[in-house]
Amino acid sequence: MLLHVVPLDEWSADPGLPYAPPSLAAEGFVHCSPDEQAALAVADAHYRDVPGPLLVLVIDESLLSGEVRWEGSEDQVFPHVYGPVERGAVTAVLEVLREADGRARELAPWV
Repeated sequence: MLLHVVPLDEWSADPGLPYAPPSLAAEGFVHCSPDEQAALAVADAHYRDVPGPLLVLVIDESLLSGEVRWEGSEDQVFPHVYGPVERGAVTAVLEVLREADGRARELAPWV
């Protein structure tokens, strides 16, 4: 399973289409995380000031049509999806629970 952090507005923008975040057009891939701890670190580092709900997509990589490559340095390797994320590959959606200052605290089922 792969995890991808996304603001609710971005995830719900085009529900009839595969999910294609700005990074896909800009960098050629969708950034993902290998586990909950990494997803929370990404949320804390890059999305602390984003208003509104912040979600984490749980993605079954076997259901993706795009290639998944594990890339990075010797110390940190992250999965990158080279193509859009088909909505059928998203097996769960979690919410990042945040402190008042925006710090990511934990993941919980999104209702």
